[in-house]
Amino acid sequence: MDKTEPPQRLKNRILNLHWRSPVTSRAKSNLVEDSQGAKPPRLPTWFIPHGGGPCFFMDWTLMGGPANTWDATAAWLRGLADQLPARPKAVVVVSGHWEESAFTAASGQAPSLIYDYTGFPPHTYQLKYPAPGAPDLAQRIVNLLTDAGLPAQSDTGRGFDHGIFIPFLLIFPDADIPVVALSLKHGLDPAEHLAAGEALQCLRDEGVLIVGSGMSYHNMGAFRTPAASEPSEVFDRWLTEAVRDPDRRKRRESLVNWSDAPAARNAHPEEEHLLPLMVAAGAAMESPGERTFSDVVMMARISGYSFG
Repeated sequence: MDKTEPPQRLKNRILNLHWRSPVTSRAKSNLVEDSQGAKPPRLPTWFIPHGGGPCFFMDWTLMGGPANTWDATAAWLRGLADQLPARPKAVVVVSGHWEESAFTAASGQAPSLIYDYTGFPPHTYQLKYPAPGAPDLAQRIVNLLTDAGLPAQSDTGRGFDHGIFIPFLLIFPDADIPVVALSLKHGLDPAEHLAAGEALQCLRDEGVLIVGSGMSYHNMGAFRTPAASEPSEVFDRWLTEAVRDPDRRKRRESLVNWSDAPAARNAHPEEEHLLPLMVAAGAAMESPGERTFSDVVMMARISGYSFG
């Protein structure tokens, strides 16, 4: 995005890019194997920073920051799909903006958008992301979680919150890959969320991409102040070392006890934006992760990770 464009021209271009017509039945059939029955390669799992509200689709100077605040994050998100070994047949996204009493898979055929941000320019409430749902995959997720002894249910009415549609407008802008939203579970127990990821790991061999969407640093009161700078660096170093640990047992123990890490509660006064990482890490627990993105945004270090 050229942030030097006049606001009206920028607004019009964004709407033209993302006002999509409904996807075709071809996109809804992505979950079946190809005509030769070839088994898809195992996909990695991701933990992505989804930014602040609709940050990638507006002039950030309106929020009091430099125009290029989110440029590096946006560029990284745009390039993520090219790093995959194959095009996903579907995507499961765990967003830090959805919690339920049980792990809940969105099972609607055509999910709506939830504009769960306030105070942003009017055009950001007209962004569209008409990716289809995948009811059969949602039910499979519920079955896998239930079989693992975890409480799980489906929800036909849940749409895509901004932790899903905002980054995915950059990752898969054509909105032609089915997406299933998966909630966090109340209590935000890291061990439960790691276990949920482990229960879903078989999906990676079936062409399903598992994504945790949150933020590696999420202290809303400290952003844009010096109070974020050093603590975010300290916690980021710890988190990167934890996910890179080649010892599976130690890696799991570190993530379960993340709140004991240096600067942990400065980085996450509430942990809902970190817990999606646990699901992504759990789904690839046999392999250490790696930091694939890092930048300083609003005086805080934020990072993205890939597992498996």
